[in-house]
Amino acid sequence: MRFSVCHQSLYRYSLPIRLGTHVVRLSPRLDNAAAIQRSLIVDPPPSFRDDSLDRFGNPVTTLDFSGYTSHLRIESRFEIETFVPVSPAGFAFPPLPWPAPAEPWLTDYLAGDPVAPSVQDFAAGLAQDVGWAAVPFLEHLNRTLFTRTDRHIRVDGAAQDPAHTLASARGACRDLTVLFMAACRWMGIPARFVSGYQAQAESVDGRRHLHAWPDVFLPGFGWTGFDPTHGLPVTDGHVPLCAAPGQAETMPIEGGFWFDGTEITSTLDYTVEIDTRT
Repeated sequence: MRFSVCHQSLYRYSLPIRLGTHVVRLSPRLDNAAAIQRSLIVDPPPSFRDDSLDRFGNPVTTLDFSGYTSHLRIESRFEIETFVPVSPAGFAFPPLPWPAPAEPWLTDYLAGDPVAPSVQDFAAGLAQDVGWAAVPFLEHLNRTLFTRTDRHIRVDGAAQDPAHTLASARGACRDLTVLFMAACRWMGIPARFVSGYQAQAESVDGRRHLHAWPDVFLPGFGWTGFDPTHGLPVTDGHVPLCAAPGQAETMPIEGGFWFDGTEITSTLDYTVEIDTRT
């Protein structure tokens, strides 16, 4: 599938400010895709720019600025072609739960807050339903979260606690993602938080937003994604921007500012435009 994406963010400040270092994560990962063209436009122009990969393999742009400004505009545009990833269905994996992996780098993807007893019981019950088989467990978990949860769009804020999402049966895509991750980690399956775009619009007004879903690491196979918001595996209809052990490492734009005075107000307006064709 071919994606054309334009993501614009405009910050406005009530007083002139000096911008601190900003980190931008709005360029696509190319795990199962080929880039056709990419650009990142920043106004005011930065005095320093560095494009690199972070320790999780995500493309990041670091920006420094000089002088004063009353706004910051960041516009990411790209066109890529995505490919259908190989499915883990039919591959043989050890029965759950899995022991700690031999690879030290996977430890980050099993760490995190303690898993609540309710989530432990939920994960164990699903695993028992499918005879403790890894891929059937993941598919069962994906479908169960989709069918049992009242899904909605919540633009601001961090993900809910997994136990809260499980108990309330209500959450946004990032809430389902961290609940999926917690259930997997309790079973010994490394999991990561992915932020990106999807082909289909979810809001009634058609407005587009960032999307979130989990990836899991299967030994001898690699990373593969599931989308509990839709109850489906991740295929060529998803474009990942960032993948990390937690949501905090996937923020699209991070940075601060300084100002002279005691009070200031700021606003953020953003638009996401996505066109797709097969």
